Amino acid sequence: MSQAKVDKYKKEKANRKKEMAKQKTEKIIGIICGCAILVAIVGWAGYTGYNYYEDNKPAQTYYTNTSALSSYVSGLNTEAQ
Repeated sequence: MSQAKVDKYKKEKANRKKEMAKQKTEKIIGIICGCAILVAIVGWAGYTGYNYYEDNKPAQTYYTNTSALSSYVSGLNTEAQ
């Protein structure tokens, strides 16, 4: 081996732990970012699907008979006079 190769190997070996730690950190950051993007996409799809469902479901109509209440109120008004 030439002296240049030996020096290059020693330099790589000296920095190996730092490089491996850097690669590990970059890998973890990539995983976290990927998961965050995936959660955002799934959340957006769920929200959009729910809004689509709510917009297209039939409206519920409630009918109420208020004649008993009207009779009661009119009876109160006639007794007060």
